Amino acid sequence: MSLTTTRTRRHLGALLLLSTVIPLTACGQQRVAARTPNTPHSSSPSASGASASGASPYVEPGAHDGAPHYRENNAGRQPRDMSPGSRTDAQREADRIAPVLRSLWKQGKWDPDSVRSALLALGYKEQRTGPKGEQLGGQLDVRSMEPRFKDDHYATPPGARIGLRVHQDACVTAFVQKTNYQVRVNGPYLESGCFEPPFAH
Repeated sequence: MSLTTTRTRRHLGALLLLSTVIPLTACGQQRVAARTPNTPHSSSPSASGASASGASPYVEPGAHDGAPHYRENNAGRQPRDMSPGSRTDAQREADRIAPVLRSLWKQGKWDPDSVRSALLALGYKEQRTGPKGEQLGGQLDVRSMEPRFKDDHYATPPGARIGLRVHQDACVTAFVQKTNYQVRVNGPYLESGCFEPPFAH
């Protein structure tokens, strides 16, 4: 074998190796010419002549950040629609509940038992369910707050969550805790009724 053939093979091997490695060095890196989601779209072409945007051209209406399939992926976390009449009725009940929660909050009474007693005094009936989860009557559901991850464990903060079913398509959802209280109207959630479901992964 001649010296020229050996050099040629080495050069070809090095060229082959470089042609494989160089394209891989840019994997996962954003190019300077690429448009980020916060930069306005320009109709002028980029320096490379091609559009390098990685974002989907589809922006879903009503989506949290315009992400495709956001509403589809979070359908269980979206309240159902209310009819105008049901919304009016729910707002009327919210207006009855708000002063009671304000008073309890000022008194420092935000435990579920105190909140439940105060709302039952307005004439609401406590929600009852059967052994299979079927609704047996009543429209008021008062629960403790959802546990939250704090430091290295879950802890349930003091406070109460309120769900009042006004109609099949309308709820009053509220909470009262040490720092504040809130009352709002919304449609029921697909799997959790008047209460917003917890996040899941």
